[in-house]
Amino acid sequence: MDGVLARLAPEQRDLLQRWIPGVVVEKDHSWGIVETTVLEMTRGDARFIVKAGGTRDHHMAREIHAHRNWLTPWTSRERAATMLHASTLAKLLVTTYLPGVLLLNSGHATDPAAFRQAGELLALLHGQTATVDEGYEQRENGRSLTLLDGPHRIAPPRSRRLRTLIESWPVPPATVVPTHGDWQPRNWLVHDGVVGVIDFGRAALRPAYTDFNRLVAQDFRDDPRLEQAFLEGYGRDPRTDDGWRRSRLREAIATACWAYDKGIEDFEAQGHRMIDEALTAV
Repeated sequence: MDGVLARLAPEQRDLLQRWIPGVVVEKDHSWGIVETTVLEMTRGDARFIVKAGGTRDHHMAREIHAHRNWLTPWTSRERAATMLHASTLAKLLVTTYLPGVLLLNSGHATDPAAFRQAGELLALLHGQTATVDEGYEQRENGRSLTLLDGPHRIAPPRSRRLRTLIESWPVPPATVVPTHGDWQPRNWLVHDGVVGVIDFGRAALRPAYTDFNRLVAQDFRDDPRLEQAFLEGYGRDPRTDDGWRRSRLREAIATACWAYDKGIEDFEAQGHRMIDEALTAV
């Protein structure tokens, strides 16, 4: 397994040996679609998670920033790993090991109690601070238009309709909070019935409702009980204004375009379905 260390840049390997001399790779948790390498490593009885970004990576800086600024409500409850070492320049992060199995595809994947915990955890993250971002809506509209300009398989009439709709949207100030950015069972661990959180590479200040996008497109759509339990844990429903509907359509476009770029056809099909459903709700 130590051969996987060859995927790390020389600077990353040197830093890792300086931070934790003699550490040994036990398991490769890398997803294989993006450049990030994720390794479970040990030294003696101590267990660590090491994340290393590739040359084009833009997630590690967000992840390190989240650990430094926003995760205390979770780490203090042992619901997220604690950062031990980090270098934004080298795109390298070492954390404690958080035990558990992914909630996705586990026996807890349809358990309302687990979703209630996930709602409680998200409320802790969102509740730390809030600020007003005057340019958020304009930037997000620009990102969606850029995606529509790029390669995708959205039919031309549909693409033109999306562009016209986005260009007609208002750009009001947005209240933003710390968000996870990929809030779904793929990034929740469960251990002895307790839910924890991993993967903060998309963490950023955004409106709270953006962390509902992937759940609405997947889990809530399939089982309304999970939505009810999640909202009970979260304490309220932030999806109350037109910003939510705009966010839902942007997420749908991003899903279809990203999945096409990565060649993930089932996820691309989900993106197209999300576009259909979001347009119906606009």
